[in-house]
Amino acid sequence: MRREPVIAHQPLGSSAGAADTDNPSLSSPEGTEDVSDLHDRSIGDIIREAKRLTDAQIEKILAYQRKHGLRFGEAAVALKLVTNDDVLWALSQQFHYPYAPSGKSDCNPELVVAANPFCEQAEAFRELRSQLMMGVLSLSEARRALAVVSPDVGDGKTFVAANMAVAFSQLGGRALLVDADMRTPRQHKLFGIDNSNGLSSILSGRSRQNVIHQVPDLPTLFVLPVGAVPPNPLELVQRPAFGLLMHELLSKFDHVVVDTPASVHGADARVVAAKCGAALVIGRRGKSRMKSMQTLINALAKGPAQLAGVIVNEQ
Repeated sequence: MRREPVIAHQPLGSSAGAADTDNPSLSSPEGTEDVSDLHDRSIGDIIREAKRLTDAQIEKILAYQRKHGLRFGEAAVALKLVTNDDVLWALSQQFHYPYAPSGKSDCNPELVVAANPFCEQAEAFRELRSQLMMGVLSLSEARRALAVVSPDVGDGKTFVAANMAVAFSQLGGRALLVDADMRTPRQHKLFGIDNSNGLSSILSGRSRQNVIHQVPDLPTLFVLPVGAVPPNPLELVQRPAFGLLMHELLSKFDHVVVDTPASVHGADARVVAAKCGAALVIGRRGKSRMKSMQTLINALAKGPAQLAGVIVNEQ
Protein backbone atom coordinates (compact mmCIF):
# COMPACT_ATOMS: atom_id res chain seq x y z
CA MET A 1 0.00 0.00 0.00
CA ARG A 2 1.47 3.33 -1.04
CA ARG A 3 1.93 5.94 1.66
CA GLU A 4 2.52 9.65 1.37
CA PRO A 5 5.79 11.19 2.60
CA VAL A 6 5.55 12.02 6.28
CA ILE A 7 6.85 14.94 8.27
CA ALA A 8 7.99 13.69 11.66
CA HIS A 9 7.79 16.11 14.53
CA GLN A 10 10.32 14.86 17.03
CA PRO A 11 14.01 15.69 16.77
CA LEU A 12 16.05 12.86 15.32
CA GLY A 13 16.77 10.31 18.01
CA SER A 14 14.12 11.57 20.43
CA SER A 15 11.29 9.55 21.85
CA ALA A 16 7.66 10.33 21.18
CA GLY A 17 6.46 13.28 23.14
CA ALA A 18 5.99 16.99 22.80
CA ALA A 19 7.09 18.28 19.41
CA ASP A 20 10.19 20.44 19.30
CA THR A 21 9.32 23.29 16.94
CA ASP A 22 12.97 24.34 16.71
CA ASN A 23 13.96 20.93 15.32
CA PRO A 24 11.41 19.70 12.78
CA SER A 25 12.49 16.36 11.36
CA LEU A 26 11.57 15.03 7.96
CA SER A 27 11.34 11.28 7.53
CA SER A 28 12.29 9.76 4.20
CA PRO A 29 9.49 10.38 1.70
CA GLU A 30 7.76 7.16 0.78
CA GLY A 31 5.10 8.36 -1.62
CA THR A 32 7.05 7.99 -4.83
CA GLU A 33 5.25 5.61 -7.12
CA ASP A 34 7.40 2.88 -8.61
CA VAL A 35 7.18 3.54 -12.33
CA SER A 36 10.38 1.81 -13.42
CA ASP A 37 8.42 -1.08 -14.92
CA LEU A 38 6.42 1.39 -17.02
CA HIS A 39 9.59 2.72 -18.63
CA ASP A 40 10.65 -0.81 -19.66
CA ARG A 41 7.37 -1.69 -21.35
CA SER A 42 6.58 -1.34 -25.03
CA ILE A 43 4.46 1.47 -26.43
CA GLY A 44 1.86 -1.13 -27.33
CA ASP A 45 1.60 -2.39 -23.76
CA ILE A 46 1.30 1.12 -22.35
CA ILE A 47 -1.35 2.16 -24.88
CA ARG A 48 -3.26 -1.08 -24.44
CA GLU A 49 -3.51 -0.63 -20.70
CA ALA A 50 -4.25 3.09 -20.82
CA LYS A 51 -6.95 2.78 -23.48
CA ARG A 52 -8.18 -0.64 -22.33
CA LEU A 53 -7.94 -2.08 -25.82
CA THR A 54 -9.39 -5.55 -26.35
CA ASP A 55 -7.47 -8.51 -27.78
CA ALA A 56 -9.42 -8.13 -31.00
CA GLN A 57 -8.42 -4.47 -31.30
CA ILE A 58 -4.78 -5.32 -30.64
CA GLU A 59 -4.84 -7.96 -33.37
CA LYS A 60 -6.40 -5.46 -35.76
CA ILE A 61 -3.65 -2.93 -35.00
CA LEU A 62 -0.90 -5.53 -35.44
CA ALA A 63 -2.33 -6.67 -38.76
CA TYR A 64 -2.54 -3.09 -40.01
CA GLN A 65 0.99 -2.46 -38.73
CA ARG A 66 2.40 -5.44 -40.66
CA LYS A 67 0.50 -4.61 -43.83
CA HIS A 68 1.54 -0.95 -43.99
CA GLY A 69 4.96 -1.12 -42.32
CA LEU A 70 3.98 1.29 -39.54
CA ARG A 71 4.84 1.58 -35.89
CA PHE A 72 2.26 0.31 -33.42
CA GLY A 73 1.19 3.81 -32.40
CA GLU A 74 0.90 4.98 -35.99
CA ALA A 75 -1.26 2.00 -36.86
CA ALA A 76 -3.50 2.55 -33.84
CA VAL A 77 -3.96 6.21 -34.79
CA ALA A 78 -4.71 5.31 -38.41
CA LEU A 79 -7.43 2.94 -37.21
CA LYS A 80 -8.76 5.71 -34.94
CA LEU A 81 -8.45 3.52 -31.87
CA VAL A 82 -6.19 6.08 -30.19
CA THR A 83 -5.19 9.69 -30.80
CA ASN A 84 -1.82 11.28 -31.46
CA ASP A 85 -1.97 12.66 -27.92
CA ASP A 86 -2.38 9.13 -26.57
CA VAL A 87 0.75 8.00 -28.40
CA LEU A 88 2.67 11.06 -27.25
CA TRP A 89 1.68 10.36 -23.65
CA ALA A 90 2.80 6.73 -23.96
CA LEU A 91 6.16 7.86 -25.37
CA SER A 92 6.55 10.29 -22.48
CA GLN A 93 6.21 7.41 -20.03
CA GLN A 94 8.99 5.50 -21.75
CA PHE A 95 11.27 8.51 -21.75
CA HIS A 96 10.74 9.39 -18.07
CA TYR A 97 8.83 12.55 -18.98
CA PRO A 98 5.60 12.54 -16.98
CA TYR A 99 2.89 15.04 -17.73
CA ALA A 100 -0.87 15.30 -17.31
CA PRO A 101 -2.62 15.82 -20.66
CA SER A 102 -5.38 18.41 -20.50
CA GLY A 103 -8.81 16.84 -20.66
CA LYS A 104 -7.49 13.51 -19.37
CA SER A 105 -6.67 14.46 -15.80
CA ASP A 106 -7.71 16.86 -13.07
CA CYS A 107 -4.67 19.01 -13.75
CA ASN A 108 -5.37 22.73 -13.43
CA PRO A 109 -4.90 24.47 -16.81
CA GLU A 110 -2.61 27.01 -15.12
CA LEU A 111 -0.08 24.19 -14.79
CA VAL A 112 0.93 24.56 -18.42
CA VAL A 113 4.14 22.55 -18.09
CA ALA A 114 2.09 19.59 -16.87
CA ALA A 115 -1.03 19.97 -19.00
CA ASN A 116 0.53 21.16 -22.25
CA PRO A 117 4.28 20.51 -22.05
CA PHE A 118 4.97 21.00 -25.74
CA CYS A 119 3.57 24.52 -26.03
CA GLU A 120 5.66 27.68 -26.33
CA GLN A 121 4.88 28.76 -22.77
CA ALA A 122 6.10 25.45 -21.34
CA GLU A 123 9.27 25.77 -23.40
CA ALA A 124 9.89 29.15 -21.74
CA PHE A 125 9.79 27.47 -18.33
CA ARG A 126 12.25 24.82 -19.51
CA GLU A 127 14.56 27.57 -20.74
CA LEU A 128 14.33 29.27 -17.34
CA ARG A 129 15.04 25.94 -15.63
CA SER A 130 18.18 25.50 -17.73
CA GLN A 131 19.41 28.99 -16.89
CA LEU A 132 18.86 28.42 -13.18
CA MET A 133 20.67 25.08 -13.24
CA MET A 134 23.64 26.67 -14.97
CA GLY A 135 23.59 29.50 -12.44
CA VAL A 136 22.61 29.66 -8.78
CA LEU A 137 21.27 26.08 -8.76
CA SER A 138 24.26 24.50 -10.50
CA LEU A 139 25.91 21.43 -9.01
CA SER A 140 29.08 23.41 -8.42
CA GLU A 141 27.22 25.72 -6.06
CA ALA A 142 26.00 25.04 -2.52
CA ARG A 143 22.59 23.36 -2.35
CA ARG A 144 19.86 25.98 -2.44
CA ALA A 145 16.10 26.06 -2.57
CA LEU A 146 14.54 28.55 -4.96
CA ALA A 147 12.23 31.15 -3.41
CA VAL A 148 9.86 32.77 -5.91
CA VAL A 149 9.08 36.33 -4.80
CA SER A 150 7.17 39.32 -6.15
CA PRO A 151 6.29 42.87 -5.09
CA ASP A 152 2.50 42.57 -5.13
CA VAL A 153 -0.42 40.17 -5.19
CA GLY A 154 -1.36 39.12 -8.71
CA ASP A 155 2.14 39.33 -10.19
CA GLY A 156 2.09 35.62 -11.06
CA LYS A 157 4.63 34.22 -8.61
CA THR A 158 2.36 31.31 -7.63
CA PHE A 159 1.88 30.46 -11.31
CA VAL A 160 5.64 30.60 -11.92
CA ALA A 161 6.52 28.63 -8.77
CA ALA A 162 4.07 25.85 -9.61
CA ASN A 163 5.23 25.48 -13.20
CA MET A 164 8.90 25.63 -12.25
CA ALA A 165 8.32 22.81 -9.76
CA VAL A 166 6.68 20.73 -12.50
CA ALA A 167 9.58 21.49 -14.85
CA PHE A 168 12.14 20.37 -12.26
CA SER A 169 10.18 17.17 -11.60
CA GLN A 170 10.37 16.29 -15.29
CA LEU A 171 14.15 15.99 -15.03
CA GLY A 172 13.66 12.65 -13.31
CA GLY A 173 14.67 13.53 -9.75
CA ARG A 174 12.22 14.29 -6.99
CA ALA A 175 11.00 17.88 -6.80
CA LEU A 176 9.16 19.52 -3.91
CA LEU A 177 6.98 22.62 -4.06
CA VAL A 178 6.63 24.32 -0.68
CA ASP A 179 3.80 26.81 -0.27
CA ALA A 180 5.21 29.32 2.20
CA ASP A 181 2.66 31.97 1.28
CA MET A 182 0.93 31.93 4.63
CA ARG A 183 -0.95 35.11 3.70
CA THR A 184 -2.83 34.10 0.54
CA PRO A 185 -2.01 30.42 -0.16
CA ARG A 186 -3.13 28.96 -3.47
CA GLN A 187 -0.91 26.01 -4.40
CA HIS A 188 -3.28 23.48 -2.83
CA LYS A 189 -6.01 24.74 -5.16
CA LEU A 190 -3.81 24.47 -8.25
CA PHE A 191 -2.85 20.88 -7.44
CA GLY A 192 -6.14 19.83 -5.87
CA ILE A 193 -4.60 18.56 -2.63
CA ASP A 194 -5.75 18.51 0.97
CA ASN A 195 -4.83 21.66 2.90
CA SER A 196 -5.96 20.73 6.39
CA ASN A 197 -2.34 20.32 7.51
CA GLY A 198 0.84 21.79 6.12
CA LEU A 199 3.78 24.10 6.69
CA SER A 200 2.08 26.16 9.40
CA SER A 201 1.29 22.97 11.30
CA ILE A 202 4.91 21.84 11.13
CA LEU A 203 6.35 25.16 12.24
CA SER A 204 3.93 25.40 15.15
CA GLY A 205 4.65 21.81 16.20
CA ARG A 206 1.04 20.69 15.85
CA SER A 207 1.01 18.41 12.82
CA ARG A 208 0.90 14.64 13.32
CA GLN A 209 -0.33 13.68 9.88
CA ASN A 210 1.07 13.25 6.40
CA VAL A 211 1.51 16.74 5.03
CA ILE A 212 3.57 16.25 1.86
CA HIS A 213 1.44 15.12 -1.05
CA GLN A 214 2.49 13.32 -4.19
CA VAL A 215 0.87 14.85 -7.28
CA PRO A 216 -1.27 12.46 -9.34
CA ASP A 217 0.09 11.90 -12.88
CA LEU A 218 3.42 13.45 -11.84
CA PRO A 219 5.04 10.78 -9.64
CA THR A 220 8.24 12.74 -8.96
CA LEU A 221 6.50 15.93 -7.86
CA PHE A 222 5.45 16.58 -4.26
CA VAL A 223 3.67 19.53 -2.66
CA LEU A 224 3.81 20.79 0.91
CA PRO A 225 0.79 23.10 1.31
CA VAL A 226 0.38 25.88 3.86
CA GLY A 227 -2.30 24.25 5.98
CA ALA A 228 -4.24 26.58 8.24
CA VAL A 229 -3.42 30.26 7.68
CA PRO A 230 -1.73 31.35 10.93
CA PRO A 231 -2.07 34.72 12.66
CA ASN A 232 1.74 35.04 12.87
CA PRO A 233 3.21 34.01 9.48
CA LEU A 234 6.31 36.21 9.70
CA GLU A 235 7.21 34.94 13.15
CA LEU A 236 6.85 31.32 12.00
CA VAL A 237 9.32 31.67 9.13
CA GLN A 238 11.75 33.67 11.27
CA ARG A 239 12.04 30.86 13.80
CA PRO A 240 15.07 28.53 13.54
CA ALA A 241 12.67 25.69 12.77
CA PHE A 242 12.02 26.98 9.25
CA GLY A 243 15.72 27.08 8.38
CA LEU A 244 16.22 23.59 9.79
CA LEU A 245 13.24 22.33 7.83
CA MET A 246 14.57 23.78 4.57
CA HIS A 247 17.95 22.18 5.21
CA GLU A 248 16.36 18.79 5.72
CA LEU A 249 14.06 19.13 2.71
CA LEU A 250 17.11 19.83 0.54
CA SER A 251 18.63 16.59 1.79
CA LYS A 252 15.51 14.62 0.83
CA PHE A 253 14.61 16.16 -2.54
CA ASP A 254 16.62 16.94 -5.65
CA HIS A 255 14.89 20.28 -6.23
CA VAL A 256 12.93 22.51 -3.85
CA VAL A 257 10.84 25.47 -5.03
CA VAL A 258 9.19 27.77 -2.49
CA ASP A 259 6.21 30.06 -3.09
CA THR A 260 6.18 33.16 -0.87
CA PRO A 261 3.83 35.98 0.11
CA ALA A 262 3.95 39.15 -1.97
CA SER A 263 6.38 41.63 -0.41
CA VAL A 264 3.55 44.14 -0.02
CA HIS A 265 2.47 42.00 2.94
CA GLY A 266 5.74 42.54 4.81
CA ALA A 267 9.15 40.95 5.23
CA ASP A 268 7.97 37.32 4.89
CA ALA A 269 9.30 36.81 1.36
CA ARG A 270 12.73 38.23 2.18
CA VAL A 271 13.03 36.06 5.29
CA VAL A 272 12.00 32.95 3.36
CA ALA A 273 14.41 33.77 0.53
CA ALA A 274 17.27 34.19 2.99
CA LYS A 275 16.66 30.69 4.35
CA CYS A 276 16.23 29.20 0.88
CA GLY A 277 19.47 30.59 -0.50
CA ALA A 278 18.21 31.80 -3.89
CA ALA A 279 15.44 34.15 -5.02
CA LEU A 280 13.69 34.59 -8.35
CA VAL A 281 11.86 37.92 -8.64
CA ILE A 282 8.61 37.99 -10.61
CA GLY A 283 6.89 41.05 -12.03
CA ARG A 284 3.91 41.41 -14.34
CA ARG A 285 3.96 43.43 -17.52
CA GLY A 286 1.60 46.38 -17.32
CA LYS A 287 1.03 45.90 -13.58
CA SER A 288 4.22 45.80 -11.53
CA ARG A 289 5.75 49.19 -10.81
CA MET A 290 9.46 49.58 -11.48
CA LYS A 291 9.96 51.28 -8.12
CA SER A 292 8.40 48.34 -6.26
CA MET A 293 10.51 45.87 -8.22
CA GLN A 294 13.70 47.79 -7.51
CA THR A 295 12.85 48.13 -3.82
CA LEU A 296 12.39 44.37 -3.53
CA ILE A 297 15.61 43.63 -5.43
CA ASN A 298 17.57 46.05 -3.25
CA ALA A 299 16.14 44.49 -0.09
CA LEU A 300 17.08 40.99 -1.27
CA ALA A 301 20.59 42.18 -2.10
CA LYS A 302 21.12 43.07 1.56
CA GLY A 303 20.45 39.48 2.62
CA PRO A 304 22.28 36.19 2.07
CA ALA A 305 20.07 34.94 -0.77
CA GLN A 306 21.55 34.85 -4.26
CA LEU A 307 19.46 36.70 -6.84
CA ALA A 308 18.61 34.09 -9.46
CA GLY A 309 17.07 36.58 -11.87
CA VAL A 310 14.13 38.83 -12.63
CA ILE A 311 11.24 37.59 -14.76
CA VAL A 312 8.53 39.73 -16.34
CA ASN A 313 5.43 37.59 -16.44
CA GLU A 314 2.93 38.12 -19.24
CA GLN A 315 0.45 35.47 -18.08
